[in-house]
Amino acid sequence: MNLAGFVPLSLCDYPGRVAAVVFTQGCNFRCPWCHNGHLLPMTPDPVSRVDEARVMAVLAERRTRLGGVVVTGGEPTLQADLPHFLKRLKALGLDVKLDTNGSHPDVLRRLFDERLVDYIAMDMKAPWDKYATLTGGACDVEAMQASLKLIATSGLPHAFRTTRVDPLLTQQDYDRLADQIPEGSEHVWQLFRPAYSRDPALRTEVPVH
Repeated sequence: MNLAGFVPLSLCDYPGRVAAVVFTQGCNFRCPWCHNGHLLPMTPDPVSRVDEARVMAVLAERRTRLGGVVVTGGEPTLQADLPHFLKRLKALGLDVKLDTNGSHPDVLRRLFDERLVDYIAMDMKAPWDKYATLTGGACDVEAMQASLKLIATSGLPHAFRTTRVDPLLTQQDYDRLADQIPEGSEHVWQLFRPAYSRDPALRTEVPVH
């Protein structure tokens, strides 16, 4: 696995669980409000790359104190070794929460079929007709819709998440986006953090170091 970050303990990333968080390197979207710009390139900075063996060793040591592991990114479904990595987590007795942008429903289907995911969260960026613009380029909307349906009917605990980027989306956009969420699925509105946006034009605040 191409890993670029590891948080051994989190109380807010896996609903109702004490969890560790693993960040994968690389994303196929270029959302202007992204606050994890260092995770976008497929090739990581050698200085920041995280050793998988070290992560597994820490998780093995703490597995009785953790309720699960969150695998996020970047976009985890771009990682060819993702199924194998999740199997290793499950072998430790750890539940897995996967964060995804929904661009690879074929990968999600395999993970669901192999029972490698216990909770899944998919980011919903915009109304369908604005997806390509707000993800920075070509976007297979039909793939996104397939992932939406797959997750909603999976029987797994899940949530769809949207960042409210008021400079780029209107209330009408938010209303239309909310209508895209399947009935019975949780939809979470997330806080926009402008200071760390990938697009400098959105940085209305200066980060404090």
